[in-house]
Amino acid sequence: MNDRPSIDLRPDVVITVGPRHTPLHAIVVEIQQKEEPGKLQALPRYAAALWLQLTCPITVLMVCPKARTAQWAAAPIRTSLPGYTLTCQVIGPDRIPAVTDPAEAAAHPELAALSVMAHGEHLPVMEAFVAALRRLPDEYAPQYYEYAYRLATRAARHVMEKVMETTTWPVYSPFARQHYGKGLEVGREEGREEGREEGRRRGRAEGEARAVLTILEARGIPVSDSDRAFIRACTDLGLLDDWVRRAATATSAADLFAEES
Repeated sequence: MNDRPSIDLRPDVVITVGPRHTPLHAIVVEIQQKEEPGKLQALPRYAAALWLQLTCPITVLMVCPKARTAQWAAAPIRTSLPGYTLTCQVIGPDRIPAVTDPAEAAAHPELAALSVMAHGEHLPVMEAFVAALRRLPDEYAPQYYEYAYRLATRAARHVMEKVMETTTWPVYSPFARQHYGKGLEVGREEGREEGREEGRRRGRAEGEARAVLTILEARGIPVSDSDRAFIRACTDLGLLDDWVRRAATATSAADLFAEES
């Protein structure tokens, strides 16, 4: 019955529980920053496609930084397929505690990152999160920092920037070095030059990502929030250059990521 090219479905994250080839449960996780009418069509498709592939119970979990978006996401989604109504599980700000204790934030960094997403505009939450980063191993701290920053609202990011300006926390990640590395004493001149080069490379990558999105927008090709975030987060200049070329002829955002035969 496949008489047309298939359309790739790209949820933010899929988690399976149990054995790899015979999972007991699967969870589609979507970070939903705002209300998107088009997502109401995509979510039932995510669940149905994953169920057909894995033949196990499926849960669609929406993580929403804003209470209004969480309320919107919790409404049942009725489809034109008789009997198929999808009701998503939703985690909104009212279900995420405000973590203000640095020790608790260090013990549960995942919860602390979600707390930044939901309550990051409150200074004690951000101060606890940044303090917890000092207690985490060097290989993990930058990852939680990046996660929290990407999940945070604009207002929360502004608070994070203010906290980072006054802290002595080492700037590990490329993103952090670009935004907060100026004026900090990072050690030897070799380290400073490496940081500057990383900043220049990141700047070029951001410019390429903007070019990809601009071309797609000019050609009237819709780009989902998850694909937009994925493009903006890419730092591989060669891959970004390839995406720029593909954007000129793509018929959908998915064409950017298709593997060449």
